[in-house]
Amino acid sequence: MSARRRIDILEGQAALSAWLNGESSRPVTAMAVRYTLEELAARAPGNSVEVRVPPFGVTQCIAGPRHTRGTPPNVVECDAGTWLALVSGGTSWADAVGRGLVAASGLRADLSAELPF
Repeated sequence: MSARRRIDILEGQAALSAWLNGESSRPVTAMAVRYTLEELAARAPGNSVEVRVPPFGVTQCIAGPRHTRGTPPNVVECDAGTWLALVSGGTSWADAVGRGLVAASGLRADLSAELPF
């Protein structure tokens, strides 16, 4: 089953493009983050990794064992700027993790194969 979209794809792409062009307002950033989280879930469906970009959104992705209660065993968390840089190719997974910009825990919490889009 594919992920359910809440963000219109064209609106999401427009927000990501605006963010990449320097627009950093909260509504644009929120739309870009939520759109890219939905895009990740669509490209890598599953429930084994939880990706958190507070305060804007969270998604589950990557095929594997499903998590049902408590803290997920595979969690990725970062701020909005880091997330959008990762999905757009502005920074690499290895660089972001190495600089401590991404907290990734669990065996499946490496998103380098999924990013950038």
